[in-house]
Amino acid sequence: MSSRSTRLLLMLSAFVAGLILCFSVVLLVTDRAGAPIIAAPAIGGPFKLTDQNGKTITDQDLKGHPFLVFFGFTHCPDVCPTALADISDIFDKLGGDADKVNALFITVDPERDTPQALKDYLSSFNARLIGVGGDADALAAVAKAYRVYYKKVPLKDGDYTMDHTAIVYLMDKNGQFVAPFSLKRRPEEAAADLRRYF
Repeated sequence: MSSRSTRLLLMLSAFVAGLILCFSVVLLVTDRAGAPIIAAPAIGGPFKLTDQNGKTITDQDLKGHPFLVFFGFTHCPDVCPTALADISDIFDKLGGDADKVNALFITVDPERDTPQALKDYLSSFNARLIGVGGDADALAAVAKAYRVYYKKVPLKDGDYTMDHTAIVYLMDKNGQFVAPFSLKRRPEEAAADLRRYF
């Protein structure tokens, strides 16, 4: 299988996993059968990780402001840089309100994504993006809390890539999950949507 085919397959897998998660959330949140809703599954939760400056960051540090969460990795060929560029555009459109929201880029590749690697990678995007990593167990726990799928995929040259869920999560100022946050719209529209949660 060619490198291009592998990338397309990985992107399709991540997209399908994302659709399944979104559809599941919609089914659980809406009452389609007239039966009482017991409870939507919790998405998110406590964490203690390390940011791109080597400092500890926890969920408590984010309380008081809405925040976006995106899982990815620095060697991602297209989905991750596109999402981070879109989030950067939204921060630009927020202008002076940009300090009222946070955005986390949580790595699913702890083997390569050290704090320095995250810092170097994020230097190409808006300075308000926070790169977050940690050891494999800590990252697995956070991914599980956010219902994120990820898997190491070996390549024929001995290298590897990561297959992962590509959803942006919107969390409110109390750290509670609101909904998947769409980047498939004009940055001005996404910025206006975020302002509702300040």
